Amino acid sequence: MKNFDGKTAVVTGAASGMGRAFAERFAKAGMNVVLADIEKDALDRAVTELRQAEHNVIGVVTNTMLRESVTALADKATAEFGNIHMLFNNAGVAGGRPGAAIWEAPDSDWDWVMGVNFWGVLYGLQAFIPRMLAHGEEGHIVNTASEAGLLPNFGIYGISKHSVLSLSETLWSDLKARGANVSASVLCPGIVRTNIDKAERNRPEELADAATAGVERPISGMIQRGMDPANVAEIVFESVTNDRFYILPHPTWDAMVRDRVEHILARGAPMPFDFLELSKRMDAGEQM
Repeated sequence: MKNFDGKTAVVTGAASGMGRAFAERFAKAGMNVVLADIEKDALDRAVTELRQAEHNVIGVVTNTMLRESVTALADKATAEFGNIHMLFNNAGVAGGRPGAAIWEAPDSDWDWVMGVNFWGVLYGLQAFIPRMLAHGEEGHIVNTASEAGLLPNFGIYGISKHSVLSLSETLWSDLKARGANVSASVLCPGIVRTNIDKAERNRPEELADAATAGVERPISGMIQRGMDPANVAEIVFESVTNDRFYILPHPTWDAMVRDRVEHILARGAPMPFDFLELSKRMDAGEQM
């Protein structure tokens, strides 16, 4: 996708972090942007700040776990700006009981993490793709997965991101098979300076778990040293303009991905992953 001026993008998880950075970067390219987020106060602040910068944006409170909420987002975006040309399925959460084995995790953890990270992406595709195909204009979809979708041992979060990666690969193939004027990318970042470690603040009350309330995440300290979301947004912008499917902003993870593939081809045990080693590498100044 080369021409952005006057076209419209929808970004979920847009009140902060990478979503906010995507909204700002593509608004600077001349797009109308619909910011969607479950956190109303943060969403209102983001919309106000972007309007003060003279960008053409609106905000829509959206719960991506609910199909009807995502469908309402598509309706409101279309009513405000007409044809939708870009969709960022970016909303995501990291949570659950730290250290719990997958058979020990309560259903509420599975329902919440998979509900936002996987079903939210699928609902976005179901709500927006038919509209994007119907108007026939050039378009692009970016689904946010993670390096955790390329590596083992990231718990329910990793499982959800592996699902997004596979969903995105199938999406790309389906669009090409239909001869669609819409392409797709999957974003697999490493550690980015966002609030994802504090995602429990937006966990639905009916899925609450007292065991996770206020728990300090082992990754929290690393996140504060992660890549600036604006840098990720710039890489995404360049990747979209060059129709690149796999977007991996953190090349220092490449060796780990190669190691995992070697483990698979060797028909051996899954590759271990060591968060302590990752933290040491960040302390040494590597951009993880």
